[in-house]
This record gives sequence, C-alpha cells and structure tokens, in this order.
Amino acid sequence: MKAHLQSLSPWLVGCAFCVLLWPAPASAKAIRASADPVKDEPPITVEERDHWSFKPLHKPELPVVQHEAEVRNEIDRFILEKLEARGESLSRPADAATLIRRATFDLTGLPPSPDEVRDFVRATRAFEEAKMTQVSPLLREPYEVLIEHLLNSPCYGEKWAQPWLDLARFAESDGFEHDLERKEAWRYRDWVINALNNDLPYDDFVSFHLAGDELSPQDAIATGFLFAGPDMPDTNFQDERRHLLLNDITGTVGSAFLGLTLGCAQCHDHPYDPISQADFYRLRAFFDNMPKLKKDQQIGATIVEVGRTAKPSQVCIRGDHLRPGPAVLPAFLRIANPAEMETVTAPLSASSGRRTALARWLTQPSNGLFLRTSVNRLWQHHFGRPLAGTPGDLGRQGEAPVHVELIDWLATELPLRRWSLKSMHKLIMLSATYRQAGRVGGLPSNSLKSFAQFLADEKDPANGLLSYFPRHRLSGEELRDAMLAVSGRINYKPGGISVRFPLPTEMMNGPGRKRNELKAYDPEQDRRSIYGFAQRNLRDPMLELFDKPDALLSCSRRTESTTATQALNLFNSEFSYGIARTLAAEVMKEGSDADTVVKAVTWRCCGRAPAAEELALGRTFLEKQTALTATLEEAITDYCLALLNTSAFCYVD
Repeated sequence: MKAHLQSLSPWLVGCAFCVLLWPAPASAKAIRASADPVKDEPPITVEERDHWSFKPLHKPELPVVQHEAEVRNEIDRFILEKLEARGESLSRPADAATLIRRATFDLTGLPPSPDEVRDFVRATRAFEEAKMTQVSPLLREPYEVLIEHLLNSPCYGEKWAQPWLDLARFAESDGFEHDLERKEAWRYRDWVINALNNDLPYDDFVSFHLAGDELSPQDAIATGFLFAGPDMPDTNFQDERRHLLLNDITGTVGSAFLGLTLGCAQCHDHPYDPISQADFYRLRAFFDNMPKLKKDQQIGATIVEVGRTAKPSQVCIRGDHLRPGPAVLPAFLRIANPAEMETVTAPLSASSGRRTALARWLTQPSNGLFLRTSVNRLWQHHFGRPLAGTPGDLGRQGEAPVHVELIDWLATELPLRRWSLKSMHKLIMLSATYRQAGRVGGLPSNSLKSFAQFLADEKDPANGLLSYFPRHRLSGEELRDAMLAVSGRINYKPGGISVRFPLPTEMMNGPGRKRNELKAYDPEQDRRSIYGFAQRNLRDPMLELFDKPDALLSCSRRTESTTATQALNLFNSEFSYGIARTLAAEVMKEGSDADTVVKAVTWRCCGRAPAAEELALGRTFLEKQTALTATLEEAITDYCLALLNTSAFCYVD
C-alpha cells in the first residue's frame, strides 16, 4: 500500500518526504526570501539570471519590417522580422471557409454549421467588394464580428476550460485501488467554465485558485485546484499522505503558474535550474497551514486552514519525511524574485493569509516568469504549439523560443488589457499570422511562394518561424463533440453533475461498471465531453486513445500520437457507427440521390462544398456500396462513416 502512495509522485521513484511543524507567532510577518538561509544553499549566479525566462520583463520595441502591407497588428511585426531575415514573408490569407472553421473550433471546440459557413463566405465576399469600391469604409469586417460572436458564446468556456483542467490534473475520483468518487468535484469544473465565459480578469482567476476563500468567499470553490490531484485516503501512513499532497500542490503551482519543474527539487537541489531544495519547501510553506488528514476521509472540495496561526515548515533531508532538516518560512522563489520582494502574511479571520500573499506576488505585472508562462500557453492553443516548445518548463533545459521578443511583448500586453483573456484571443486571431493559409499536400496552400522558397522552408521543418498556419488534429473531446454536432445529436445543456457516458460492452465488467446501468438511449449521453464523468481508473476509450492525460500530474501540453487503434476506434466503435447512422438519416431528409448525399455530408463534415473529384468518388462509392448492402440507407451510413474518418474532418487547417 505504501508503494501505491509513493506513486503519487512518479517523477520521484523511491523518495518520501516530511513536514515537522514548529510553533510561530500569530502576528503578521514580513519575510525576505533570504531571511532564512539554509546551510550550503547555492547562490544564484548572474549567468543563471541571464536565462531568457528569468530576466526582468520589459516591453520590447516593435520591429520595422519591409512588408508593411501584410501587417494587421503588432504580432505580425515580430513574425515578419524573422521571416524577412530569410528573404520570406507570410503566406496568403486562408479562404473564408477555412478561416471560419479554424476560428470556430479554436474558440468553441465545435465545427460551424453549413449555413454559418455559407453566410460568412457571402459576407466576406461582399466586404471585400465594398472595400475595393470604397462604398462603405465604415463597414465592419465580418471576421472581426465572427470572433466577437464566438467569444460571447457559452461554448467558449466549455472549450477553453479543458486545457485548464489538464493543468489542474482534474478528475472526479481519487485514483489508486479504490478510486473513490469525489461527489462535489464537478463544481470546480463549472466554476472554471463560468469564469472564462464571464472573462474574469486573469489575475483574479489565478488568485482565486490559490486563495479564493480569503479573497472572494463566493469563489472559494476555485481552490479545488489545489486538491484536484490523486489521493489515497485509506493508507495507514497519513503523515506521508499529507506530505505527498503538499508536494503535489507545490509542484503543480510551479508548473502551471511559473512554467518550472519544481517537483525536481523535492529531495535535492534542482539539477538544471537555480532552484534549491529549500526554495521548494519555502514555497510549500504557503500551503502548510492545513489540518491533519484522517484515514478513510477524503479531502474536501476546497482548502481549509487550521487557523490564523501558521507553523513553519522544515526541509526534508533527501525528501524523507522522517528526516527533518532546517526550518524554513514562506518565501517567493528566489530566481523569480530578483528584488527580494517581501512576503507579507497578514492573518485573516480564519486563515494565515499566506496564500493571499502568494497570489498577489504571483499576479503582479512585473512577474515575468508568470506572464511569459501564461501567454506562451495561450499561444499554444491557437497554433498547436507554443512559442517556447516546453510550456511546463521554461527553465534552462526547456526548448528556447525563436520569438523571445514576441513572448515578452504579449506578456506585457496582458496586464495592459485589464487581464482580459478574451481580448488576448481577439488580438492573436486578428493577426495576419493567424489568418495565413496552411499547407495541403505538402505544398503551401494558396501561397505566393516559389518552389525555391518552399525548399528553403524545409530548413524550418517544425515551422517555428510560422511562415504558414500549422495544421493540427482535433483533440479527443473535439472529435467526439464534432461528431455529435454534425449528426445533430449534440445536447448543449450546460453545467451540473457529470454524466456517465456509455462504455463499450467489453469494458462493462470491473470497476466503474455502474456507468453502463443506462440501457435505453438518454439525451444526457450526448452532452459535450467536458461534462463526462472524469474517472482516473476508467477513462473513455475514445478520449484516452486521442491522448487525454491521465490526471495524475499537471499536463501543460498533450502529446499527439498516431496509432492504429485510433483508426480502428473511429471506424468500428458503437459510438462512431451510431453517429454515422444518425447523420445518414439527417442527410436523407434533403434527398437520397448520390450528388445530394455527397454534397450534404461534405458540407456537414468538412464545412465546404465537395470538389469535383470528391463528388465523383462519392457517386462511385454509393453505387458500389448500395449493391453490397441491403438498403440505400446502409450505404449512406457507410459513406458518412468514411467521411468522419477523413483528415478533412479530423484536422483543422
């Protein structure tokens, strides 16, 4: 059982950790980061502070570029500066149908309807014609109107909450052997969705995650972030359980908010970054004023402190909670706190006030590491990859960004925009960089570039310079939701207790089998994926196959694997076939001749009209398949299933 508990921290095999509590005065204290030096703690060198992510944050000057006509906003200047140094420029703008599909998936996680695509294409054409004739210079661009409409959709929060839940290692069960359900966990998920839909200023959003109970009691549920990780209530080693939970909180705060792998410093000084073991335990001390845990008692949905008097922590020698080391007081991370800003903890009515002090320091506009981490992650979810390639590790082992100045400019821009994430989304998506065409078939789509320039692009195979829009596959949640949407089955009901989606027959036995108690169809089963019950030990096979993280650790960037089982699932699962059958029935309402079917299915699945070749292939397929199956409806169902498996459906260009 002890071995199971230790697996809470899989990055530290064989390590255990400790907290011994010493009494401390109840009065407020001002503590400098260097006020409790630990023997043999290495100082931070000038060279270490010179790393790009540790430098003080300053707003860079906007570059002067040659292709001024291509610039739509400041972002484009930074991108063009690097491209022009190689004698290149941006690709042509994407066509209207591609752009609306890209933007709609980006902001809602759902495809646009055929009518929405047609209306947008017509409006864009009319706008361009009016611009050329200068009939109405005050006419608003349809694309900007579209972005504002999507940002105001309730589907926006449902889409953008999922990456945050990945960071929070959110699930609704404890994990481990018994995997007990956490009955109130869904409330944290709903809080995140609502906060994003309401455009809660990002500094408040983050602060409430750390100290909502102290700063805004009605937002106390946001502190569910701290205890969202796995737990083992039935262990006989409750001191070790408490210790590992605190370490998990500290490591997650470091990864999610500071973009650093703090967990590496639990039992020794960080091997690469200037983070000592004492730094780790000083940061952990902000959360140390929590009550003792009891066996077989689950942790609550929100954090509760034992009172106004907080006790100091101790460094654990070699991370062993049975080997207490030097005492430490709460202090900010030295490498992220070059001015040694004081930690002022003012006791509140029911808590120490330490977490409020941490939240205020973390979200100050001069905290470069926090802001760089935040905008790097925001960029990642629009372009499929971050500016700095390892969003959970901006330290010295992380992938250095090509566009350092752009990261800094965006980082300084977020506070200037009143910490509005929606404003930052709009800024990024209105740029010419975002509006570029992607590549289809290996060559630049709709591009002015010559073949020689294309060959030069191969020197940048990862497209780090963003000379075209990077194509990316839909996530598992987006695939499932898109299939429900195009078939007309999707249930848009928001919030509330999570739904237990049906599992395949072969998974009905064993843990979690009550998820299959519903035998008859229930519309609740067709709700968006974010509302599915998130169980650690029994995950939806489709979401798991398409790289949904296991919620054991904070995940800042999902992998994008390609496996045979993904194709097998999309072709052969009960869910896929049921969607195809429903889609076929909807399509046949428009007509059953081959051309009508091919056009209707292509519009629903791909957001555009079929090309001539696609139309011919569709006719041939339906003719042959009708001869093989008993009915035309079965042939159309098979055609729908085929299109749901195409790259045009599964990828965003």
